[in-house]
Amino acid sequence: MTTYRVARLVTPDDVLENAWIQVVDSDILAFGRRSDGMPADGLRPEDLGDVTVVPGFVDIHTHGGGGSTYSTTDPEEARKVAAFHARHGTTTTMASLVTAPLDDIVEQTACLADLVTDGVIAGVHLEGPFLSEARCGAHEPTLLRDPVEGDVAKVLSDAVKMVTIAPELPSGLDAIRQVVDAGVVAALGHTDATYEQMIAGADAGATVATHLFNGMRPFHHRDPGPVGAALNDPRLLLEVINDGMHLDPQVVRVALAAAGVNRIALITDAMVATGMPNGRYMLGSLEVDVKDGLATLAHGTHSIAGSTLTMDVAFANAVKAGTSLVDASRMASTTPAQTFGWYDVGGIETGKRADLVVLDEEYAVRKVMRAGAWLD
Repeated sequence: MTTYRVARLVTPDDVLENAWIQVVDSDILAFGRRSDGMPADGLRPEDLGDVTVVPGFVDIHTHGGGGSTYSTTDPEEARKVAAFHARHGTTTTMASLVTAPLDDIVEQTACLADLVTDGVIAGVHLEGPFLSEARCGAHEPTLLRDPVEGDVAKVLSDAVKMVTIAPELPSGLDAIRQVVDAGVVAALGHTDATYEQMIAGADAGATVATHLFNGMRPFHHRDPGPVGAALNDPRLLLEVINDGMHLDPQVVRVALAAAGVNRIALITDAMVATGMPNGRYMLGSLEVDVKDGLATLAHGTHSIAGSTLTMDVAFANAVKAGTSLVDASRMASTTPAQTFGWYDVGGIETGKRADLVVLDEEYAVRKVMRAGAWLD
């Protein structure tokens, strides 16, 4: 058992100044303000200094980082991705796979299944191949396909926790129902849907909008499309890539004002080049050029191809743009965790797993604790 003294502790509802938190084994035992008294356990508290402590980040959309990718059949490479993002405060993460031949997706998912069992990752997210060619972004268009029942069944497994589908595809709504019936979250994205088709996707059981605004037909005041539907429909969690490149900060403010912190999840959509120098990298089967943090397809449309964002930066960008610490923490941790039913993580609360991120005055990571243990 260890008690830590901190300057600020961010809970789901408040910022506790001059606070303390007590960790036993892998869990949070208690916490509070020092002015209200500290545990009389006879142990000398460890003072972490003038820091802000937030719950470990929960990233539900990550493709890679640190020079490694989740689109692999090498479990050690996948572990490197999880370890890279953990050092940036992401203590719960989903491994996202890009469009590939179905057999490749099955093999990659099987590779990641042991990591799900071991608790290294929380699950697998299939972003493709059931996407709109008109909004394919950085997905190989020749590999996209209609989500017919047999193909969907082939890629589903116990490790898969989310599948992105364009609802306007011929079999799109049936596929959403099939995914949801299998106990998997259906997400709507890479879509050229009308407003009505997007709402029909939610009616079929979808509960997430994959990276809102990106990979979607643009919002127009006479044609609100998928963006308008996602903002209006309270059933949908909205993924937001808060790197200042995918979305203008004012657009993020619009989404926050329309949907609120309980419907927005900060994500990275990070790819292999995250944390790496400028150069050429691969995203699935496509070449991507990275310059000054911006990843774009090397050929063809030169679309943005994933990001080089980490969750600590996404969180810091939100706070520096005027979002409160509590609201930024909800978007980076609590809201996505609750959406997926991961109630043991996502907040600083008694009985939850001791996943903590220690931030300095600029909201850069100083230390990270996962399940009660400090990471190297």
